[in-house]
Amino acid sequence: MSLRRRFLPRTRDGRIVTVAFAALFLLAMPPVTHAFLNRIEPSFFGVPFIYAALFVVYTALIAVLILAYRRGV
Repeated sequence: MSLRRRFLPRTRDGRIVTVAFAALFLLAMPPVTHAFLNRIEPSFFGVPFIYAALFVVYTALIAVLILAYRRGV
Protein backbone atom coordinates (compact mmCIF):
# COMPACT_ATOMS: atom_id res chain seq x y z
CA MET A 1 0.00 0.00 0.00
CA SER A 2 1.45 3.33 -0.98
CA LEU A 3 1.64 6.34 1.29
CA ARG A 4 -0.59 8.26 -1.06
CA ARG A 5 -3.54 5.97 -0.37
CA ARG A 6 -2.91 5.90 3.35
CA PHE A 7 -2.67 9.62 4.14
CA LEU A 8 -4.97 11.32 1.64
CA PRO A 9 -8.68 11.24 2.43
CA ARG A 10 -10.72 9.18 -0.02
CA THR A 11 -14.20 10.55 0.53
CA ARG A 12 -15.71 14.01 0.24
CA ASP A 13 -16.46 14.05 3.98
CA GLY A 14 -12.86 13.13 4.69
CA ARG A 15 -11.54 16.00 2.60
CA ILE A 16 -13.93 18.47 4.26
CA VAL A 17 -12.96 17.34 7.75
CA THR A 18 -9.24 17.39 6.92
CA VAL A 19 -9.34 20.90 5.47
CA ALA A 20 -11.48 22.19 8.35
CA PHE A 21 -9.15 20.68 10.96
CA ALA A 22 -6.03 22.03 9.24
CA ALA A 23 -7.52 25.53 8.91
CA LEU A 24 -8.59 25.60 12.55
CA PHE A 25 -5.25 24.22 13.67
CA LEU A 26 -3.48 27.03 11.82
CA LEU A 27 -5.55 29.53 13.82
CA ALA A 28 -4.05 28.10 17.00
CA MET A 29 -0.42 28.47 15.84
CA PRO A 30 1.85 31.31 17.04
CA PRO A 31 2.02 33.46 13.89
CA VAL A 32 -1.75 33.91 13.95
CA THR A 33 -2.12 34.06 17.71
CA HIS A 34 0.64 36.63 18.14
CA ALA A 35 -0.37 38.78 15.19
CA PHE A 36 -4.16 38.82 15.48
CA LEU A 37 -5.33 37.32 18.75
CA ASN A 38 -2.83 38.80 21.19
CA ARG A 39 -4.92 41.68 22.49
CA ILE A 40 -5.09 42.73 26.11
CA GLU A 41 -8.34 44.58 25.52
CA PRO A 42 -11.16 43.71 25.08
CA SER A 43 -11.80 41.05 27.65
CA PHE A 44 -14.72 38.66 27.87
CA PHE A 45 -16.07 38.18 31.38
CA GLY A 46 -12.68 39.22 32.76
CA VAL A 47 -10.74 36.81 30.54
CA PRO A 48 -8.23 38.30 28.08
CA PHE A 49 -9.21 38.09 24.42
CA ILE A 50 -6.47 35.64 23.45
CA TYR A 51 -7.68 33.05 25.97
CA ALA A 52 -11.28 33.42 24.91
CA ALA A 53 -10.35 33.17 21.22
CA LEU A 54 -8.16 30.11 21.76
CA PHE A 55 -10.94 28.48 23.77
CA VAL A 56 -13.26 28.93 20.78
CA VAL A 57 -10.64 27.58 18.34
CA TYR A 58 -9.86 24.53 20.50
CA THR A 59 -13.55 23.84 21.00
CA ALA A 60 -14.04 23.98 17.24
CA LEU A 61 -11.13 21.55 16.77
CA ILE A 62 -12.75 19.09 19.15
CA ALA A 63 -16.07 19.54 17.34
CA VAL A 64 -14.42 18.69 14.01
CA LEU A 65 -12.93 15.54 15.53
CA ILE A 66 -16.33 14.52 16.89
CA LEU A 67 -17.88 15.20 13.46
CA ALA A 68 -15.26 13.01 11.82
CA TYR A 69 -15.91 10.23 14.30
CA ARG A 70 -19.67 10.37 13.80
CA ARG A 71 -19.38 10.34 10.00
CA GLY A 72 -16.96 7.43 10.13
CA VAL A 73 -14.15 9.23 8.38
